[in-house]
Amino acid sequence: MLPQDLHIHTTWSWGDDAVVPEQTIALVASLRHAHIVGVSDHFEHIVRRFEDYAAAVRAAGLKVGMEVNGHEWVDAALAVACDYRIFHCFDRDADYAALERLLASGDPVIIAHPNALDTDLDRVPSDCLIELNNRYVWRCDWRAYYGPFVERFDFVIGSDAHQPNWLGQSVAQHVAAELGVRERLLFAPRSVSGGDT
Repeated sequence: MLPQDLHIHTTWSWGDDAVVPEQTIALVASLRHAHIVGVSDHFEHIVRRFEDYAAAVRAAGLKVGMEVNGHEWVDAALAVACDYRIFHCFDRDADYAALERLLASGDPVIIAHPNALDTDLDRVPSDCLIELNNRYVWRCDWRAYYGPFVERFDFVIGSDAHQPNWLGQSVAQHVAAELGVRERLLFAPRSVSGGDT
């Protein structure tokens, strides 16, 4: 069982063609693939029904997250309550500036697959968490990209699962081990029965 997986999409991300109909909140909860599980659907897809989305995630005993696609969505994302935010930080001044506003909320801010978005980690505040993303981490020279920052940031590992068979982290776990990164766990693990501890 994985320690933590907070980057998971479900059918609530209805506009994402990679999400399959079987990838429901109920399925993710039933699989118990990690001790700490959160759902972080694309905010632009859930913004109009966020309260219903959050209630469904919480009813399944999971953490409520969201994936925020750049600075354009930050004001709306800050207007609703969640457990954590995953942020697409593109290499744009406005996105780096938005990180300070997100951090001011007090909720954890995870920088999603920064290597895939050309995020300049030198410009990211050290209070942000950096994701080693199983879907994208292998698409770069990860030693050169992440290596200089292993002492500066805390890291989380995410599956970025859009389908049940993506609920794994083997590549990202390998990269973390090679870099000497120990994942930061953000919440208390669920008990064996699936409830909170």
